[in-house]
Amino acid sequence: MNSLGNVFSFISKDVVSKIQILENFLSSENGSHYATIQSMVKYELENDLVDLTKRGSHPESGCRTLLRLHRALRWLELFLERLRTSTEDSKTSVMCSDAYNESLAQHHPWLIRKAVGVAFCALPGRDTFFEVMNAGDHTQVVALLGESLPLISEVYQITEDLYAKNNLLELP
Repeated sequence: MNSLGNVFSFISKDVVSKIQILENFLSSENGSHYATIQSMVKYELENDLVDLTKRGSHPESGCRTLLRLHRALRWLELFLERLRTSTEDSKTSVMCSDAYNESLAQHHPWLIRKAVGVAFCALPGRDTFFEVMNAGDHTQVVALLGESLPLISEVYQITEDLYAKNNLLELP
């Protein structure tokens, strides 16, 4: 993703940072409680390790960190679906922006939304995205996206349902 420009480089670094937080929980003395999303949610809720209404003493809880990744996964899913169904003259900046507005924008303040909108204008074209995916010609990339998107959707939905059941979708 880093080769797609500054926007994706920033996103990639943010994702890696959040994954590192989760990996640190997994390798900690309480790591067994972080083996699955379900066990993490249960453990953190039972031990009051999640700030449910306002940011407090647990700003990097596993639940909060995963929620940020979960929201980013939704954006990625929407963007890749648009990319998969796009035409040669489709603009990646518009696809990316539309996906962002449907997913992440509601969780960001105005200034961040505006900065992201400007950054999306610098995205490379559709052909560059397909080349960077390094999965063959356009037909092969579209087929790969067609195979991958249902799996992304399934992972998203499992987490969405678990977080909804535990009232974790609006963590501060």
